[in-house]
Amino acid sequence: MATESDTETTQKQCALASTEGLCRTGKSSGRNLCNLGESILYLWVEKIREILIEKSQSSESVGPDNKKITEETDVDYEEEFSLEYQPLPDCTAVMLNFDLSEKKEDDELPPIYHGNPITDRRSTFQAHLAPVVCLKQVKNILAELYKNKKIASATHNIYGYRIYCEDKQTFLQDCEDDGETAAGGRLLHLMQILNVHNVLVVVSRWYGGILLGPDRFKHINNCARNILVEQNYTNLSENSSKHLGKNKRMRKDKKKAEH
Repeated sequence: MATESDTETTQKQCALASTEGLCRTGKSSGRNLCNLGESILYLWVEKIREILIEKSQSSESVGPDNKKITEETDVDYEEEFSLEYQPLPDCTAVMLNFDLSEKKEDDELPPIYHGNPITDRRSTFQAHLAPVVCLKQVKNILAELYKNKKIASATHNIYGYRIYCEDKQTFLQDCEDDGETAAGGRLLHLMQILNVHNVLVVVSRWYGGILLGPDRFKHINNCARNILVEQNYTNLSENSSKHLGKNKRMRKDKKKAEH
């Protein structure tokens, strides 16, 4: 009959055998996982934790490769599609060329004009103007102006633009104060009063250290007005205003005739 001491001895021998088996597993994988006599539960927990970490790292490393394979597949598909492409009929090709050339004109940088500067109490104001027909041109012109170190170093670069949308018969317009509070709104209001179309006006101010008060708004708008006059935008607005007035009178006369 087995005694209690015999049972304890058997349990210790089994635990020791299990520990030695785990050690052999660790050595076969190139790592020394344990020392004889340590707790078998702790060793198994550590072993499982290492396996999980290895699997998570291996799954992360697979991701970019899969993405790369997908991208290469997409490229191959595009090349295959381009080889199978058949030219369109001549009449459609003409329309396609027209659309592409029109888009190219939108991408081209319009001419930029610079006005005469106004100086008051060591602050200098100068206007810049460019014709625009889309928002992309507005962004390109602003980027081009900021390439000029003098303009880029200005204390404020206030701007406003108005683009007339023929299809909707509305204006696409916006303004920017650039830190000179309310200056952009005043500039845009001036452009609305003059009824200018398809133009961007930027006014740069270099602060001279002396506060000008409300005079700064006067100088900003005067610079903008001067360059609009120089580039004949006010004449165009006067003609368009006369045309609009004529249309209104014609509509009124038509209503009177109907009654």
